Parts: sequence; C-alpha cells; structure tokens
Amino acid sequence: MTDPCCEVPKQHAHKKTGFDPILHGSLSIITLALILYFLNLNIPYIATFSEAVLELLSRMWWGVLLGITFVGFMSKIPREYFTAILGRGDTFGGIIRAAIAGLFLDLCSHGILMIGAKLYERGASLAQVMTFLIASPWNSLSLTIILVSLIGLKWTLVYVAGSALIAILTGMIYKTLVAAGKLPDNPNKTDMPDGFSLKQDAKSKLKGFKPSRAFFKDIAISGLQESKMIIKWLLFGVIIAAAIRTFVPVEIFENWFGPTLVGLLLTLVATTIIEVCSEGSAPIASELVTRANAPGNGFAFLMAGVATDYTEIMVLREFTKSWKIALSLPLITVPQVILLGYIMNGF
Repeated sequence: MTDPCCEVPKQHAHKKTGFDPILHGSLSIITLALILYFLNLNIPYIATFSEAVLELLSRMWWGVLLGITFVGFMSKIPREYFTAILGRGDTFGGIIRAAIAGLFLDLCSHGILMIGAKLYERGASLAQVMTFLIASPWNSLSLTIILVSLIGLKWTLVYVAGSALIAILTGMIYKTLVAAGKLPDNPNKTDMPDGFSLKQDAKSKLKGFKPSRAFFKDIAISGLQESKMIIKWLLFGVIIAAAIRTFVPVEIFENWFGPTLVGLLLTLVATTIIEVCSEGSAPIASELVTRANAPGNGFAFLMAGVATDYTEIMVLREFTKSWKIALSLPLITVPQVILLGYIMNGF
C-alpha cells in the first residue's frame, strides 16, 4: 500500500479520449446557450432556455467544484480509512454511520453524487453508499436552515427525520438484497488489517508530511479526471431541466399539487422530470407546503427528486456498472416516500 501523504505524487498521464456524445454534445449546447444569453437577442423560448441554463449553472457550480476537490483529496486516502470511519458495511451500525455522514455533509446533490461514487470506489458497501446518497442531497446544514425559514422548524425537523428513516430503511433493504445474492456487492470492498489503528496509522503518515504545489496539483487533476463521468450527466441534466422550464411552467404543477393521493402522485411525476439542484427544490417544496397546504407533497418533492432523478440513476449505473442497482433505487425508495408523504398530508 502506498503512502498517500508522504510520498511525492506521480503526475497523471493524460489519456486520449474519443468523442463523448453526452459530454461534448452537452458542452456545445450549454456554450451556445450562454453565448446567446449574453448577446441578449430576446428570441422567444431561446432566451428563456438560455436564462434557465445560466441560473442552473450558477446554483450548482460551487457544489460541483467542492465535489471535485473532495474527490481529489479522497483519492489520497487509503481504503482502510473509509472502512474504519464508516464501520462494516454489512452491519446496522455501518448503515447508521453512513446516514449520519449524509445528513451532516454540507454539499448539494451534484457534489454528493461525486462523493458517493468515490466512496464506492474506496470500498464502502453498496448499502452504505445508497444510505449516504438518500440521506444527503437536500439535508445539508445550510439548506436545512434555509428550509426552516421557508416552512418553519416543525416541518423541517419532520422532513429531516423522515429522510433519515428512509435512508436507513433503504440501506437495510440493500444490505438484505446483497446478502441474499439479489444484488451485487461492491467489488472494491477491503478488509481491515489485523490490529489496524486509524489514529496511529494517520499519525505516522502525517509525520513529516509537507504539502507542496505538486501535491495540490495532483489532487486537482485526480478530482477532475475521476469526476468526468458524473459531470457529463450533470450537464445533460441542466439541458433537460432548462428545456422543461422553457416549455412547462411551474405554475401548472402548483395548481395540481393538492394534499390528496392524486396530488401526491402528480408530485412524484413532476419531481421526476423537473431537474433542479437541492437549493432550487427547496423553494418549490415550500410552495407546496404553504400554498397547496400539502406538507407531504413538499417532502415527496424533495425526497423523490433524489430517488427518481434520471441524472442520479445514470451516475449510479456509471460507477456501479449495473442497471439492476441503478433501477432498484426508485423501486425501493419511492413506495416509502409515498407512504410517509401520505401520512404527513393527514396532519
């Protein structure tokens, strides 16, 4: 095992990559949209689409940048450290640790996807990664505070508790399915060496370590290269979301989102096709609570956006190499979201 802290990092070889229709196509459309926006031509629909692209990028850029940075740093951390911190992936305690990590990590949904992919690569169990992803996206500390100002402390706490419950139950379901051989476990899993001490090992590796320009450059290159597969789907999601905002007014959905089972199901449909970042989803969810008087729909909008989001499903397929795992996410989580949302609408 190499020492990620003390040795001088090797420079990454620049791999020649061919044309990626998703990545390069999305970049081309987004670049053109930004050019048209700054030209201020006021062409119907095109102007709306361009403005939506700019707004989405302005909301998500910091999460993507932080995600790339975290991924770069995580590439320097030995796999055993993640096992020591998260605990065994086949235990209830390991699921709880993953949920806590998701609840307290202050990143938007786009950055969280990058962290989840890296956790999988560093050996976290499938159950832990799914728990982390479900618990994380809208539950960042900053967004929780914003949600308090939008819908009040009571419903915010109910939302946090509900999302934690779904994350833990989802993790336990994945744990059971993996143990039964219904889903493949993470092939990157690693066992802890006998007598391993995280504190002592980290102390020995950090002793004498001096950060250098080459070290941080390597982190930046690693983070960017390893996040490329996720970034392309985020850019594709921006295009789809901008198109929906251009041709489907949000007001139409707001009028249909009452505190009924039909309204709840329509919420699920809407949140599936409306690609917004966690910051963008909070105001929409608050409208469902305050205007439609449907707190369960607001919860469903936040949670089902995570569970049914096509960007997240494609990213899951990308780093797990399994359609079965990717498609199992909405199948496992959506029924739980509907049940809790229906219960919340009754109060």
